[in-house]
Amino acid sequence: MLNYPIKREFFPFSCFTPPISETFLAMAVPHMKTPKFLFRDRQLTVRRYLIKSYDNEKIECFLLSPRTAEKDAPCLIYLHGGGFVLAAAGYHYKNAMRYAKEVGCKVVFVNYRLAPKSPHPIFFEDCYAAVCWTYKHASALGIDPTRIGIGGDSAGSALAVGVCMMARDREHPIRFAFQMLPYPFLDARNNSASCKRFTDTPMWNSKLSSRIAPMTCADRTRPDYVYYSPVEASSLAGLPPAYIETAEFDCLHDDGILYAQKLREAGITVELNETVGTMHGFDIMQKAKTTQAALRTRIAFMRRAFIR
Repeated sequence: MLNYPIKREFFPFSCFTPPISETFLAMAVPHMKTPKFLFRDRQLTVRRYLIKSYDNEKIECFLLSPRTAEKDAPCLIYLHGGGFVLAAAGYHYKNAMRYAKEVGCKVVFVNYRLAPKSPHPIFFEDCYAAVCWTYKHASALGIDPTRIGIGGDSAGSALAVGVCMMARDREHPIRFAFQMLPYPFLDARNNSASCKRFTDTPMWNSKLSSRIAPMTCADRTRPDYVYYSPVEASSLAGLPPAYIETAEFDCLHDDGILYAQKLREAGITVELNETVGTMHGFDIMQKAKTTQAALRTRIAFMRRAFIR
């Protein structure tokens, strides 16, 4: 690994790269359980739901509700990262909890099925099913159906953008308030300048992206492949305003830049936050000053977007 000038506040994760392989995933994923702290925050109520997937399987979702939430609260549908193969980590839940409390919104946290056991497009269909369920049951859940945003980090960003495109293409009545996309994976071609440069960066790099691709079984010949690689879509018209956050030393850095450019060309408002001295998944270090600043920026964006 080259010595990248990543901020010291991200140590030791600035020196860590997950050993992604099918053997590793088979060992690690079953032990990635929902953290108990999710249910211990006195400012939140958390309910677990099992909703039906398009193929009649069960998808686990958690509804995080601030105890002070208004009757018809705004809602963020959050889709965690993990390369489509890893379950949600503790910091994903901590971020979701903070969004709920500081944005003042409800959060639907979706535990979609994972590759390689559940290949493309299952994880997209699971997330779309969660959106449909949220919108259909908005009244019972205390959610304002006109104020629903969607977000996801890394691979979760591809899921968030893909679901926006699915809702548009399938003429679903939902109109997302925004798409919130920290260090997004949006270009499956894996040939950008940042991908060519950052082949050995910590936390994630283009070699790992190449290793993940066969596990997802995403087929470029399928019409729905563009949901997996949104920058390749012929049109981004009709998508919601976006917050895009990039990490400096990240093979996916240019995914965010290119997507922001294409959205702006389509007449869509974009807020771009290019963080410095960061690597992919830097917010795993929750107490780092840079993480705290990024979280405040995300929260401020969502607050503004949820104004009636």
